[in-house]
Amino acid sequence: MLIILKEYRESWFWFLSKLKITFAPITKNEDMNTLLVLGSVIVTAALISYSIGIITEQVKKVINSTTLIFVSIGILLDITATIFMILGSPNSPFTFHGFLGYSALAVMLADVIFIWRTRLRDGKNAKVKPGLHLFSRYAYLWWVIAYITGALIVVLK
Repeated sequence: MLIILKEYRESWFWFLSKLKITFAPITKNEDMNTLLVLGSVIVTAALISYSIGIITEQVKKVINSTTLIFVSIGILLDITATIFMILGSPNSPFTFHGFLGYSALAVMLADVIFIWRTRLRDGKNAKVKPGLHLFSRYAYLWWVIAYITGALIVVLK
């Protein structure tokens, strides 16, 4: 398996070298390690997934399959990214951004649970009640604020 992955990686870099794309080598002195980079990529995928799911719910005011699929994928990606960032960060997980991120993850988890509960209770294309509609909007906004602060911390370092 390791040989296959190594050959795949080498062939991928060969392909990119033909496109004249180069990569700076990552050394131990770099600010971000591999886990943090992976966490950053995954949390950006979570942002895209949450955005599609929540915006679909906000516009259509129903919980359809698109909403369910994308908010569910978003929460799984968010949990994965959070774990990667905790493991990859040399800092304590108990920072201002950490608490902001954990609270945003908790609020989005609650929102996904509420969305699933409504869908299971009311069936396919369930209408979103005003309370859940508002909660989803604020939960998403809180999550985006946590995402932006994380990006600013990296940029302003």
